[in-house]
Amino acid sequence: MTSETETMNKAAAKFDLQNIVIRYGFLALLAGLIAYFSLSTDGFASPQAAVFIFQSVAITGILALGVTATLVVGGFDLSIGSVATSAMMAAAYVMVVLEQNALVAVVVCLLIGVVVGLINGFLIVYMRVPDLLATLGMMFLLVGLQRIPTEGRSIATGMTMPDGSVAGGSFSSAFLALGRHRFDFFIPNLVPVSVVILLVLAVLIWFFLEYTRFGRMMYAVGSNERAAELAGAPVKAYKIWAYVISGIFASIGGILLAARLGRGDIASGNNLLLDSVAAALIGFAVLGAAKPNAFGTAIGALFVGVLLQGLTMMNAPYYTQDFVKGAVLVVALVFTFALSHRGKR
Repeated sequence: MTSETETMNKAAAKFDLQNIVIRYGFLALLAGLIAYFSLSTDGFASPQAAVFIFQSVAITGILALGVTATLVVGGFDLSIGSVATSAMMAAAYVMVVLEQNALVAVVVCLLIGVVVGLINGFLIVYMRVPDLLATLGMMFLLVGLQRIPTEGRSIATGMTMPDGSVAGGSFSSAFLALGRHRFDFFIPNLVPVSVVILLVLAVLIWFFLEYTRFGRMMYAVGSNERAAELAGAPVKAYKIWAYVISGIFASIGGILLAARLGRGDIASGNNLLLDSVAAALIGFAVLGAAKPNAFGTAIGALFVGVLLQGLTMMNAPYYTQDFVKGAVLVVALVFTFALSHRGKR
């Protein structure tokens, strides 16, 4: 009897330890990474370095939150990077070529996100096109479409158009402030606008998904679409709205990118898709959620930013960064699936 009790106690202790590793292992890894870089490099623990990390992941973090919305309903959006780049190019075109103000540029960019989201949702829900194929097709469509007005050229103030004319518009100061203004926070000019926008959007999408009926129904659709449909939920509408949210968030990222660069650079969004997807998938491992969630996505984006900033300050070769990001993603997926499934057995 004593032997059985000891065996049960050991099994319970092992199960508890495994649960702790699954739940807090990734946060411990993040804390260890911060401690290591703080001790190994000068200036990593400074407020300025911390803000720079947040700024570097602000745009990819916003896009990753949009991806999270599609993951929640059991979908996936590969077009977010091209939507962000298209929004960036559209903002530049509206102000530099069409000579419109910042408000018009922002509205046009948001409309692009809404329209792309609706088209993606329509293709997936009503045309029965698999989400990966539908959004992959949209990605290539947008990559080609955004280059047509300028014949593949980047858009900048005073540029020469394909017909030989010179663009007479420019980026307004109000628009550029979205990407370049900094708020005072204990230290003058410390917190960029893009970081504030990321934090606000992260809190909003977290509250929306976790504490509203609409968000909980989106989780229900992603968990068991058939059961949600039998329960009377408008499954098709929820899935379409998820892609609209993704499109809007991608457009916001494109607006901030245009405001930061002050030009429409066709090559600036090349890594947005991979970094955003990595952050969203890493989020599965945070607190053992094993599901898409806004808090985990934000932590995932922060993790990528800390990792890349630390490697940069340690003068690690730039060509090793993608390898390290891939390794981190694999570790996160191991935490999410292998360990969590083992713990359920």
